[in-house]
Amino acid sequence: MSNIWSLNLIHFLDFYFALLFFAGIFRRWSQYQSVGNLVLAGPQRWPNLLKLLSEYRTIFLTWPMILPALLALGLWVAQMLASRFVFPHAGEAESALTVGRLVDHWPALILVLPLGAAMVGFDLCTLYLIGQIDQAALEKHFDEAEYWLRSKTSDVVRVVSFGFINPRRMVAEEVEKALVEVGDMLSFNLWWVTIQVGLRLAFALSLWVTWALA
Repeated sequence: MSNIWSLNLIHFLDFYFALLFFAGIFRRWSQYQSVGNLVLAGPQRWPNLLKLLSEYRTIFLTWPMILPALLALGLWVAQMLASRFVFPHAGEAESALTVGRLVDHWPALILVLPLGAAMVGFDLCTLYLIGQIDQAALEKHFDEAEYWLRSKTSDVVRVVSFGFINPRRMVAEEVEKALVEVGDMLSFNLWWVTIQVGLRLAFALSLWVTWALA
């Protein structure tokens, strides 16, 4: 029990952030593998599809996509500066913010406990909700799109239907639609990450403020 009361909360916060970082990598490892396999196979297996995708790259270059990443980076840098340079002596034993000292200054719990609960809850929810990439299904769709983009059958179908059915144009429309959906999903994920980093920073700052007042 005495060890808990003497726990350095600043050092524990550093450990918590490191733990969540590696836990996130572990949970997303299968995603990284699937994306890596698709990227490596792309140039040889789907050259025409990749060429078509490059024509829609501007779909991703919008502020809703870029701004969340910049905010997340800014929050992370601010947090690192606070813990490494602004208050480096907060980790010293004689001046550390321990659980015991936090309880002694109990008004701070009104701010620290809700922020801590929100941070931990959001982090656990994030780890739990990480989805999986169906590599086999994606490869199947990519193969179908590549077939219609390079096959002469597309020209035959277009000529026979007097231009009413153009497989290549249909593939391009489906690709654009899929990219927009992916862009929206990535934008949502980036905003989710921004909230996650914001909660971590808010909790860290609540500890810093408590330490400074204590």
